[in-house]
Amino acid sequence: MKNTGFDNAEYIKLQSQNIRDRIAQFGGKLYMEFGGKLFDDYHAARVLPGFEPDAKVKMLLELKDDAEIVIVISADAIEKNKRRGDLGITYDLDTLRLIDAFRGIGLYVGSVVITRYTGQPLAEVFEKRLTSLGIKVYRHYPIKDYPSNIPHIVSEDGFGKNDFIETSRKLVVVTAPGPGSGKMATCLSQLYHEHKRGVKAGYAKFETFPIWSIPLKHPVNVAYEAATADLNDVNMIDPFHLEAYGKTTVNYNRDIEIFPVLNAILEKILGESPYKSPTDMGVNMAGFAIKDDNAVRKAACQEIIRRYYSSLVSARQGLGEESDAAKIELLMKQVGITVEDRPVVAAALNKAEETSAPAVAMELSDGTIITGKTSSLLGASASMLLNCLKVLAGIPDEINLISPTIIEPIQKLKTEIMGNHNPRLHTDEILIALSICAATSDVAQKALAQTEKLKGLEAHSTVILSRVDENVFRKLGVNITCEPKYQTKKLYHN
Repeated sequence: MKNTGFDNAEYIKLQSQNIRDRIAQFGGKLYMEFGGKLFDDYHAARVLPGFEPDAKVKMLLELKDDAEIVIVISADAIEKNKRRGDLGITYDLDTLRLIDAFRGIGLYVGSVVITRYTGQPLAEVFEKRLTSLGIKVYRHYPIKDYPSNIPHIVSEDGFGKNDFIETSRKLVVVTAPGPGSGKMATCLSQLYHEHKRGVKAGYAKFETFPIWSIPLKHPVNVAYEAATADLNDVNMIDPFHLEAYGKTTVNYNRDIEIFPVLNAILEKILGESPYKSPTDMGVNMAGFAIKDDNAVRKAACQEIIRRYYSSLVSARQGLGEESDAAKIELLMKQVGITVEDRPVVAAALNKAEETSAPAVAMELSDGTIITGKTSSLLGASASMLLNCLKVLAGIPDEINLISPTIIEPIQKLKTEIMGNHNPRLHTDEILIALSICAATSDVAQKALAQTEKLKGLEAHSTVILSRVDENVFRKLGVNITCEPKYQTKKLYHN
């Protein structure tokens, strides 16, 4: 069984109190730049076993009477139809999704800010759409020589040109669909306008990773570097914090590089900067909720290997750079791990060699490894899934959960009627077939009931999965990796 290494309840308690303290420090108004994912933070859940994917939302719900959300989106991202890699939807659609999600749990969304606005046509269309939906929209504009020309930035021709965002709560959480949206500049612009109006307000930053209070080369922090290899993020000792306090803390290169500029802007706006280091700006308390360091280290090492395979696949698909995998390989060496530390890899490769066809392996919570092979009826992923459900339910291998007489008509529908070339059933099709059988078969019903036990398990495929199988594993909570190889030599893969 995987050990829980993180106390989620303690984290929510510590985090919400630390934010309350920061609000009080600035006299009752705080603009908090919120980095990373507010919803569905599965990276944190994987590297900090015990961390719940919605932990940050639950923390905000502790403060919901004092909090409002401001969503920032760049006009350039709207114009270029920029998409979120994990969800596959454009930033403007994700803004609507985020509004619905926040409202759905009782958090107040005050407004949307369109940054870098220069009259982009699609940005204007989106602004009109938001306005018609009753959502307040504000415009922020590009500032010449940002962020180097501080006298110009902190002036009526700089931040002064931006719309002032009307807010009504003590805590203003500034978030965005993705990086590069302008969250920090939005917060600083608001400080400028609030100060002009005689209102005391402060700025803080919430980033879960890197965790400042654990060592630089701790696997959890290294896993963050692996996750952001394509962004060239590098964890570093915070030199400003070390000089000011004589204490070693961890931050990342972009925050350290921008700190002198940010500090000068805060001094210009407030008269005196409240911070001596980028670590001072943060409010993250995740490091203090780690209860089993060994469990967390093991989980983070697995995440580094997963990121390595993900980068290899991205490069093979033409969506990433080969150099990203090389960077992660160096990170693996730093923490002393190889792909051999992921048992499902060797199991899948051995099965593929034995059968001369694609194979998939999954490791159950007790360490048992189950494999699936490609057959005339099933793809390797679907085969492995059924085998795992059998083992978890204690069903003998020789018993068929789904009769071939049920599978064959589905194959006929796929190939002869719907025009698909691949007759083998994908994981979604096999689960639907199993659900149908469960209506009349106690054995099938017993197997289907085991799907919840798949959450958090590790799996590996010897070929790049179809989007369908990939999505099914994601929804089941299975941590799947793939060899950077396609099953066929076709140019188009879906």
